[in-house]
Amino acid sequence: MLKHIPMAVLAMALCGGATAHDFKAGDLRIDHPYATPSRPGLKTGAVYFRGIKNNGEQGDRLLSARTPRAGKVEIHRMRTDGEVRRMRPVPALELPPKSDMPLRHSSHDGHHLMLLDLQQPLKDGERFPITLTFERAGEREVMVWVQTPRSAGADKAHKH
Repeated sequence: MLKHIPMAVLAMALCGGATAHDFKAGDLRIDHPYATPSRPGLKTGAVYFRGIKNNGEQGDRLLSARTPRAGKVEIHRMRTDGEVRRMRPVPALELPPKSDMPLRHSSHDGHHLMLLDLQQPLKDGERFPITLTFERAGEREVMVWVQTPRSAGADKAHKH
């Protein structure tokens, strides 16, 4: 009976959940939380997202985050001023209604979650939980995948 099912459909059915990596919190869809491997000797790291999409009619805000992997998590904004990139903590991340907010590793102007006082280095292939606290959607734990970015050498200026 299985020989009548096209192989592509069978492969998608068997692997469909294995690649899904998004989470919901109220009207928010949190797409692909990931971190990059830690640099040797540093006790900091960063968490990024393919995006946080607000499908709702009202805005929301990411207020904070926490993880057992770090002593503290801060929301940071990167800004490029000419040739200089500046990173600063911000009190919250605005998520306007009907918007999609990317938090990408390669972004020159954007946001990420800064992991401070890492308990142990982040290694490629690991997964760890992080709890996000939103103003309207409340708390949502998501799993972060540690992965080497596709263009690993392209963003050497982004140091934590």
